[in-house]
Amino acid sequence: MLVHFPIALVVFGFIAEIAALYFKKEIYLSRMGFILLIFGTLSAFTAWLTGTLFTSEMAGTAGAIKETHELFAWITLGTLLATSILRIVTQAKKNENAGLKSVALILYGLAAVSVSITGFYGGTLVYNYMMAL
Repeated sequence: MLVHFPIALVVFGFIAEIAALYFKKEIYLSRMGFILLIFGTLSAFTAWLTGTLFTSEMAGTAGAIKETHELFAWITLGTLLATSILRIVTQAKKNENAGLKSVALILYGLAAVSVSITGFYGGTLVYNYMMAL
């Protein structure tokens, strides 16, 4: 069940951030996006760690899919860490710099796409190759 948390938290957190752009008076949306980002980052790290520690080696097509899954897991974790650090710094300094906010939003969007791709390849391993991740 750990692997599903990053997908849900990151995707819905990004959606909250997009909604915050349209509903500017509703400050809770941006706060919710920030909180979901932090929990999504922590859960992505946990999912990555458990996958690294408990997934066996694979060969052939399954091995290639597993390598792609791992690559996107690294990309997801990297973009989430960068986004989290950027958002924590801007929150702590009460920085209203539109450029930094835009960079954070773009990174958050990339993380949402990347976690979705990671989940797709993980699901392919589980359902097509009967590999428990």
